[in-house]
Amino acid sequence: MTQPPLQAVLFDMDGTLVDTERLWWEAVQDIATGLGRPLTEADQPEVLGRPVEHTAAWLTALTGAPGLADRLHREFTERVRTGIVPRPGALDLLDALAREGVPTALVTASPRAVTDSVLAVLGADRFRVSVTADDTARTKPDPEPYLTACRALGVDPAGCVAVEDTPTGVRSAEAAGCAVLAVPSLAPIETVPGRTVVASLEETSVSRLRGLLGTRLRVMSWNLWHGGAKVDDHRAKQLKVVLDTEADVVGLQETAGTAARELAEALGWHHHQAGENLGIISRHPITAGHGDLEVGFYGATGARIRVDGTHEVDVWTAHLHYTPYGPYEAAFDGLPAAELIAHEDMRLAQMRDALRQIAEAAGPTTPVVLTGDFNCPSHLDWPQVAWPVTRAAEEAGLRDSYREAHPDPVRAPGHTWSPIHARHENDPAREEPQDRIDYVLHNGRGLTVTDSRTVVTGVPRAWPDIAGNDWPSDHAAVLTTFTVHRVE
Repeated sequence: MTQPPLQAVLFDMDGTLVDTERLWWEAVQDIATGLGRPLTEADQPEVLGRPVEHTAAWLTALTGAPGLADRLHREFTERVRTGIVPRPGALDLLDALAREGVPTALVTASPRAVTDSVLAVLGADRFRVSVTADDTARTKPDPEPYLTACRALGVDPAGCVAVEDTPTGVRSAEAAGCAVLAVPSLAPIETVPGRTVVASLEETSVSRLRGLLGTRLRVMSWNLWHGGAKVDDHRAKQLKVVLDTEADVVGLQETAGTAARELAEALGWHHHQAGENLGIISRHPITAGHGDLEVGFYGATGARIRVDGTHEVDVWTAHLHYTPYGPYEAAFDGLPAAELIAHEDMRLAQMRDALRQIAEAAGPTTPVVLTGDFNCPSHLDWPQVAWPVTRAAEEAGLRDSYREAHPDPVRAPGHTWSPIHARHENDPAREEPQDRIDYVLHNGRGLTVTDSRTVVTGVPRAWPDIAGNDWPSDHAAVLTTFTVHRVE
């Protein structure tokens, strides 16, 4: 877990840095009133944060009056020439960012002509990049303006904070993947994870902007395959995987009783072991264990992990029974969906028991991550089969992090079974069904997925010639990177 660097701060212009949002509202209000359609608060989403063309088309549809874009532009430009006023704290914040070497960009839905007038007041040299409505095919609330600014600066949106004053601009920045500091001018903006709302830029400092990026937490789910004993030097290879992936927490299955402790001791980490099969290792302190310490080979266990000085995340690991195995029944036996679903009763009961334990341990705002080898596919991957185990997790409020990062199962199947079995172990004449049966799920409370991928080291040789493989398992691992948000 690390605090990511603040790569850049991206500022909206109208209403955020200068008090032009009020001027824009007044310009539209004057013209609309003259057309017999005075504006109300309900009209704000069509006006605030919108480009001239959008508001003109909307007002034309309401009134039938043509040529409104030019009228609105002239009316607004005249007000800008005579009424530009920096918002409180804006220039001080820009100067502080410059002193600390943090790049800034201006990202606005206003046209270039208006933007240049404002830059003349603010100082164009305060910004490395400016993106206007004339510079992109789509403007706010589309993410393109913010993505364009990030590309021009050569930065990752996930490492940037966008400063906005309207719901339209907030949607644009969040869709681009930026953290958001909202400073509402006319329309209210609610606080949600990943978004902080303040009354004024005077309440903001560079250190506070850095804090908005949240904390990176990498969680991996990994079935060790009988502790890894089938592969030579398995413990050293397991340690290398953990270090190379920069995982912060690993939910383990098939630990052979000692793997969690031995890995944690070698890494200088913390660990939680339950039964002979389940374990969790963490580079950060474990403050509590959840579930039955004497759990059997199948089941679930959890640990509460302190991911920073004050905030904690519950991380669970689960292993569900391996038989009957649905992909075999579908591929080899040709069973229809109804029978495949009916054969999931044992795993479904195990999942429901795990979900019950998770709910009992977590508070109403506790971030929860569930890792595991579920030994069944996902309903998100098989449109023809509503696999009940993953549906039960979804209905309990858990999200599939891999599918959040890769929504299309055709383009990104994410197979975890099996990197060493191309042919069926007991019948080499049959191709082994490849599927996604290992997961990192989460409840979204203060957690945002920034990346998720499967992990396999090298190119493993196929069964049974596996002793020398660099990859010491018969499953691929799943590694998800979260941002843990601080909600203010």
